[in-house]
Amino acid sequence: SRVQDQLKNVQQICATDSAFAAVLADGTVVTWGDAENGGDSSKVQHQLRNVQQICGAANAFAAILANGNVVTWGHRLLGGDSSRVQHRLRNVHQICSAGNAFAAILANGNVVTWGNLKCGGDSSRVQHQLRNVQQICGAANAFAAILANGNVVTWGHRLLGGDSSRV
Repeated sequence: SRVQDQLKNVQQICATDSAFAAVLADGTVVTWGDAENGGDSSKVQHQLRNVQQICGAANAFAAILANGNVVTWGHRLLGGDSSRVQHRLRNVHQICSAGNAFAAILANGNVVTWGNLKCGGDSSRVQHQLRNVQQICGAANAFAAILANGNVVTWGHRLLGGDSSRV
């Protein structure tokens, strides 16, 4: 097949619920599967150069480029459109997904989120606490971040892990 012929020197493979993305040794990306959920990267293919890492959410992908910028594609309301925060996605160190949202840790330890607002794509309630973040983990509808001091900050759907105030 057309895709199979391109899958040479694969360095990383990642998935959404219904699509795959492979990073090749030359830093380019090959995608296949359900087009709306990340299987069609043609609209951003020209930007997918020097890709270092890809993260898949349920319906979208996010790629970190060598320069620290981020490229997203897939379902636009569920993480595939980062235009609302694109100006802040610089010097990205790590990206994590939570169902239909993404969280990026910047080199300075701050966090940028996008995607489904109710499921972690909106971190404004805790943004002032998201400083010196060391690691983020995503569940289906929420995120948890470990700070440098060992404290944990959570956000997302409050009944599905986004509210740790009673712990």
